Amino acid sequence: MSIWTSRLDAAGIHDPRMRDDFTRQRSVVARYKRAAYAAVLLLLPRPLAPHVIAAVAFMHHTDNLLDQGPLPQRAAAYAAWEKEVNQALATGTSDHPVIRPLLHTGACHPRLLVHAKDFLRTATTELEFTGFATESDYQRYLDEYSLPAFLLVAGLLVPGDEPAGYRAACRTYIDGSQRLDFVNDLAEDLSDGRLTIPEDALLSHGVTRAGLVQAQDTPGARALLRHLLQQARAALAASHCVTGFLPPANRPFVRALIALEEATTDAAEAKGPGLLTAPARPAVSAMLKILLREYRHTRRLRRSGRVRSPRPE
Repeated sequence: MSIWTSRLDAAGIHDPRMRDDFTRQRSVVARYKRAAYAAVLLLLPRPLAPHVIAAVAFMHHTDNLLDQGPLPQRAAAYAAWEKEVNQALATGTSDHPVIRPLLHTGACHPRLLVHAKDFLRTATTELEFTGFATESDYQRYLDEYSLPAFLLVAGLLVPGDEPAGYRAACRTYIDGSQRLDFVNDLAEDLSDGRLTIPEDALLSHGVTRAGLVQAQDTPGARALLRHLLQQARAALAASHCVTGFLPPANRPFVRALIALEEATTDAAEAKGPGLLTAPARPAVSAMLKILLREYRHTRRLRRSGRVRSPRPE
């Protein structure tokens, strides 16, 4: 029996068509972020892993519709998608291979459907994105898009009612993760005509958008990149508190997510102005070390009997 098959069985996903749907979304997620996918498969309780895959796949599919292509095409595609998803949420049925796993997971974890509606309601923030004039604009983006997207997954990690303070801790994590993505993907975003760094940050460092597009290695550009990565690192460091809200079984997974982001921050800092031409990637050995460390924690928890199948909400 494969690792994935054992997760589907543990989650009670026996219908052949539904298993195919979940397996198809697993392939999409694995291509999207391989290390994070490995963390889902290895570190989460077996019954929970397919449901997290379904949530990530839904978020990723929606994000692609919002990001790819000319604006009129994206707007039309998202409007049709929003209508289709909301209809599925209202009726409990769908013929779409991304939505069917979402509905199945929502039947086991009803709070996911609430988060899905919240995400859809504010997702046009990404569609309408033209850049940030100030840090305040970035903070609004975080609240209206990044956090609702992350809560699709984060909501699955805490059984029962959401603990007080949990959402704020999740926001701290996604702040660090989003800041890191924006600086690490700077070259790609600029090539697509997107500037994801607040203009006031450029101004305070004496950097221009044209200079970034031209990958000009100047003292100001170096200082700007250091500043952005320091912001990301500080938020990621503060986000370790989120594990205190989680049941012990889910802590190794979240610790690994944070550590993988911190390893990427290390790689980005080492690359420095090279980020103006390509993103940084942590060494495979560094990622494997993180996953192995947390896998050992997971095995100890399982042997001690502290990992149990989560109850439906």
